[in-house]
Amino acid sequence: MPQVRFTNAWLQSVKPDPTKGVWYSEAGGKGLRLYVGVSGKKTWYINYRQPGDKKLAQHKIGDADLFSVSLAREAALKFLASVANGESPWEKPEAPKGKLTLKALVQDFYGPWVTENRRAGDATLALIQSSFDGLLGLPVEGVTVEALEQWRIKKRQTKGLKASSLNRQITALKAALNWGVKRGIIEANNMSRLEKLREDDSDTKLRYLSPEERERLFVALDAREGRDYLKLMITVSLNTGIRRGSLFSLLWSDIDFQEGILTVRPVTEKTGKLIRIPMNSTLVRALQAWKEQSTGGDLVFPSPKTGGMMDNCKKAWASVLKAADIKGFRWHDMRHDFASQLVMRGVDLNTVRELLGHSDMKMTLRYAHLAPQVKRAAVEMLG
Repeated sequence: MPQVRFTNAWLQSVKPDPTKGVWYSEAGGKGLRLYVGVSGKKTWYINYRQPGDKKLAQHKIGDADLFSVSLAREAALKFLASVANGESPWEKPEAPKGKLTLKALVQDFYGPWVTENRRAGDATLALIQSSFDGLLGLPVEGVTVEALEQWRIKKRQTKGLKASSLNRQITALKAALNWGVKRGIIEANNMSRLEKLREDDSDTKLRYLSPEERERLFVALDAREGRDYLKLMITVSLNTGIRRGSLFSLLWSDIDFQEGILTVRPVTEKTGKLIRIPMNSTLVRALQAWKEQSTGGDLVFPSPKTGGMMDNCKKAWASVLKAADIKGFRWHDMRHDFASQLVMRGVDLNTVRELLGHSDMKMTLRYAHLAPQVKRAAVEMLG
């Protein structure tokens, strides 16, 4: 078995053997191994021994698309510590006996998984617990479509919640129930028949930059002094539509300069999907120049204060918007701007959907009104 020093550069460069899968182990490491299949898929594993057992066992950490070298090492050390303590983190949860309440499903089963495997897992769990407090005591099979429709009516009447907010809460709960079905913890998800509310009240949130605002924004960014991370973060956001949390988690190993592809790993993406976004030449040049100035760490945008992962840039963002005289424009609106600019240039909605990582075309259809020329061209074809 080849022994190498694992680095992110090596991880990107290693090629598959078309005739057989190849194992690599880390020189001087503590059992961390990488398997490269004939298809090119790369997967991390850790070798270990349970206390009192001389037999060597193997545990899968995960795909190299999800784990950089440093993250794989961290996961391996965490796993080995669990083994040394006599824990069994590799065991899957068993289906409970008797009637399972929604609260038990969410807190005892789904909660530990979503907080460990999703970037916004803590927020997702908190959203479900706070939104459905009146339903948590019901057995899972009692969470019917009728019960949820009554829940929505009550929320609109007593809390004045918008359709978009209610849909977001319903989506979070539906994901938890789907998770339970896939793992055999519950038999069915009654919510699959529940239709989303029409989001007429969310149209005002579709905000993108005018040409004049865009020009003022970059003039204000150019006026900032020093090695300015904010300008490049905004450039990446406007040219890829990446979410802020995914941007903060972006690693150099996620950027393929040769192919011109930026990869959003599932563990950093809100939807848990792998998204590959082509980079235009402007963005490639900007990132290459930024890398030449980097300190050599894994993160593309380390915190200027701590050097670790950034958790917000609210102060800098508010300052540049004020300098550019741009009002009512949130960071997330750069994602809307990315999609809107594509649609207004004639890019089809399905391509926009794929670039944004939307699982449902309904989310992308909010941009359809920006492409009247496409509809006009379609009608002209009949003439």
